[in-house]
Amino acid sequence: MFCHGAAKPISTNALMEQLYLKYQQKPWTETQKLVHFCMDKPLQQPVSNAPDSPLLSCMEKIQRTLNAKSLFSVMNRLESLSKQKGLNAHVSPSGTACYITSNMFYIEVQLEKDGNVIDVKLAHLGEAPVVCDDLVQHLRMKNYDAFGKILEDLSNLYQIPGNSKMQAKAYFALQALERDLYTMSLADRTQDVNRITEVLHGKVGHLVPRTGGTLTNIEFYISPYQVLEAELDPGSQVCGTKTVVTVEGTDTLHKLPLSPLLVDSQTGEDGNPAFLPLTDEISMDLPAFFVLKFYQPIPMSSPSIEEIQRLTGIQITGLKLAPLYELIVQSALKEKCSEDLSTDKSRFFVSLPDCPKHCYFINKGSEKSDLAGALVSKIPFSHPKCVPGVIEILRHQVAYNTLISSCVSDKHINEDDSELLYFEVVPHKNTSFSVFFLHPVKENLACVLIDVITSREVQCHLHLNPRDPTLNSSDDFIARAVKRCMSVPVVMRAIFRNAAKVKADSETQDMEADTEQKPEPPHKQITDYSSLEESLSVAGQQDLVVTDKPSITDSPNQNVSTAELETLGSNIEKSNSTVSTETLCGVEESNSTASTAAVTIDK
Repeated sequence: MFCHGAAKPISTNALMEQLYLKYQQKPWTETQKLVHFCMDKPLQQPVSNAPDSPLLSCMEKIQRTLNAKSLFSVMNRLESLSKQKGLNAHVSPSGTACYITSNMFYIEVQLEKDGNVIDVKLAHLGEAPVVCDDLVQHLRMKNYDAFGKILEDLSNLYQIPGNSKMQAKAYFALQALERDLYTMSLADRTQDVNRITEVLHGKVGHLVPRTGGTLTNIEFYISPYQVLEAELDPGSQVCGTKTVVTVEGTDTLHKLPLSPLLVDSQTGEDGNPAFLPLTDEISMDLPAFFVLKFYQPIPMSSPSIEEIQRLTGIQITGLKLAPLYELIVQSALKEKCSEDLSTDKSRFFVSLPDCPKHCYFINKGSEKSDLAGALVSKIPFSHPKCVPGVIEILRHQVAYNTLISSCVSDKHINEDDSELLYFEVVPHKNTSFSVFFLHPVKENLACVLIDVITSREVQCHLHLNPRDPTLNSSDDFIARAVKRCMSVPVVMRAIFRNAAKVKADSETQDMEADTEQKPEPPHKQITDYSSLEESLSVAGQQDLVVTDKPSITDSPNQNVSTAELETLGSNIEKSNSTVSTETLCGVEESNSTASTAAVTIDK
């Protein structure tokens, strides 16, 4: 460490001694005032450019580290946090109440003399104050980050261009939207409908109204794996994919309703809710629109984005197109990995019980319009009638993303020399993809084409070389397995298990009889769906331990080097769902005999 203006360095102890001597004559009260002043000073520019940013950053870290216990320290924490969010803070004459205010709302925090929180009330402009249990809990648990996030969300409700009257109109529009959405959610609710059914089938998912400082949120998709986790642990509350409902300011005008448009439970001829027309009496042109905001950006395909924009009539701005599979892999790694892994990896190792480890190659495709996508953080709209359609598109996309993400893990390097089963995931148009793998008995490629029609409907087709033995898995069986677990590795394990008996029989016959081998009778097909639940019941599919390996892995035909599998990719048409004739020996001409007809699963 160097002393300013000195030619030689001095030790830390010497520097601290100099600082001590410099401030020894100053009373401690003055130092307290200086620190309090620095904490009180609001930021007028980004921290990185502010000259006093190091001191403010240091003080913020100190406040986060210290556990505010006394009344004085809690008040200081609330005042500092309020100013960081651009709000005003005032202490009552009694010193036991703190008022956090803006032009449009205020929060009253009542404290005991020892600093414990008694109550927290919130009042919007023109409304009576209401008790906010969420804010009370955050402050009692000293969770100031969550409390600050709510302050930020409340402030953002009024970040509308114009005066306070215009901001109040935008808030009234949000209230009207919330009432209409809640009315729609009640139309789907019956006494025997549970939360999971609402999430997967409700017109607006599972809606939780705005309470206090917590915005209205909609849970619209939950995977079967998460549902099974909830069933195995009744006390747990598994959370699916959510979005929050809010309002934001814009540079253009949009006609927004100022009162609810659903006055009763009547529906139109198409079965959708019947809304009142937007007249001048119940609507107004405002520099704002409603927004469905996501906690984490969702990878969405270009066709899905275009469909949403046609539905809402509002352009989603700030999108950066990239290969959709690259975005899905990036998002999956961010969710599953605690450490920052390179997102250019395309090979992942997935472990499941009672089977060899799987190695998945993710073919990320290109930036072609039908295979491109973008990370979507929010969806703007101006009318409540858009929400059910948007929710259905979101469900469809997230269901598709869930299947692709099931092939991604934080294990991109094989840590042992155990046998591997190799798979390649290849994207197709819209929301369909193929999984290529080596036949368990022969050295030819096999392929499962998975087409996600909706979030509740999946079609699957198994393509084999006509001279190869059957895998004893019908298209219907594979489709039902996909819907039951929404996990490609679990489905592929089920297919290999069903093929185990076929392989055992084929090994006792002459190879020349392979082309004459008939499929097993339908009643003998393995349809043990409980095995799917068993594999899902293990916490975390990607971290399961490989146990006993079935006999289907004894053959060396199932092992292929990385170089060999990568060579297979050159034999695959990336924009077609059929396998190369050079690789599958004419499977394209025999699809009608090699696989069963497409089966649509009932919703």
